[in-house]
Amino acid sequence: MSTTNPRSSVASAPRDADLSLLQLLNPEVLANPYPLYRAMREYEPVHWDPYTHMWIVTSYPDVISVLTHFNAQRTPTAENLASRGLSVMQPFAEMLVKQMLFMDGAAHARLRSLCSSAFAPRRIAALRSSIESIVRELTDRVINNGRMDVIADLANPFPAMVAAALLGFPMEDHARLKAWSTDFAELLGNFQHNPDRVKEVLRSLSEMKAYVHNQLEEQKISPRNGLLHALIVAEVDGGKLTDEEIVANTIVTMIGGQETTTNLIANGLLSLMRNPGEFARLRSQPEILDQAIEEMLRFEAPIQHTARIAPADMQIGGKTIKKGAAVTAVMAAANRDPARFQEPDKLDLTRHDNRHLAFGWAAHFCFGAPLARMEAHIAFSTILNRMDDIQLASDTLTWRGNTGLRGLTALPITFTARN
Repeated sequence: MSTTNPRSSVASAPRDADLSLLQLLNPEVLANPYPLYRAMREYEPVHWDPYTHMWIVTSYPDVISVLTHFNAQRTPTAENLASRGLSVMQPFAEMLVKQMLFMDGAAHARLRSLCSSAFAPRRIAALRSSIESIVRELTDRVINNGRMDVIADLANPFPAMVAAALLGFPMEDHARLKAWSTDFAELLGNFQHNPDRVKEVLRSLSEMKAYVHNQLEEQKISPRNGLLHALIVAEVDGGKLTDEEIVANTIVTMIGGQETTTNLIANGLLSLMRNPGEFARLRSQPEILDQAIEEMLRFEAPIQHTARIAPADMQIGGKTIKKGAAVTAVMAAANRDPARFQEPDKLDLTRHDNRHLAFGWAAHFCFGAPLARMEAHIAFSTILNRMDDIQLASDTLTWRGNTGLRGLTALPITFTARN
């Protein structure tokens, strides 16, 4: 572990504008945000950003402190939205307030217990053969072409098909599930929203809610093996979920699982192609794949940051954060903190003590992490077993305009099919 003081390399104080997360709205910064994160962490790891009106936290121990001690309950009220001229977004707020992602304390513990009981390890393990079949089917479609768009041909449809299998939804609906997920993800983790897209995104939310409600009513009468029915019958200490809670948490589970896995597969494969020595190492030592996936998660975190609220006047990083202040914990910056990870900007597939924050920390640690890891293992195993000479087919890559959920719009590759 490095013991150097990274602040010693900062010659002079940068401008506030240079240390704002709004820099991520610049496509060049979005393509490689890590120099920005490094500058923020080195100059002031707990920094007030006057442009986003939030505290930005970037060092590993301080991010852990925020994720452990600050409140996740941050959904704006109707009055708050109206004061900012955003009353049109009220349908989103009404649903988010029912999701465990935005709850704390007893309310969060109740929902998490009920949902976790339905998300049991045996249920995830039972999906393995289905997941393997899905990946095999998708790769069969492109294996003889010698080229593919990893996003369109694999990373997008794959987790949507797994989500359908997990929830007990018709598999043929996977394209709709992915389209709705992509639209809803625009509302999660972004600092700025495209007003031209609001009407379309609201329509997606309405369609998604109606779809899950219809599935819910159908499965009350004709149960299917899947997470949705498990949520219907889940019971802890005599308590059950309401229909509104089931719909809201089904949607956040569906979206979180799809977006994280899509980005993990594509970002991970891109990292391997950009580091051919490590890619060759993985091919020669396939037994390190699970360890390699953890390094891919650390190196290019699918979820870059998350927001919290100070529950009281809090001291962190030598700063006083007032009660009610908004705080953004940048997990992607913490994952490259040299005080925690030796040579953090180097992809090291056998990195030891790799306790990254890609899935969060503490009470809100992602309970879908085992499924995401299984999906990634099966996807990368299939790629390694079926494709040789994998190369980028374009020098130009475009990152999705989402500052919180890091992913590509396309990843064209060429390859040689293996027998």
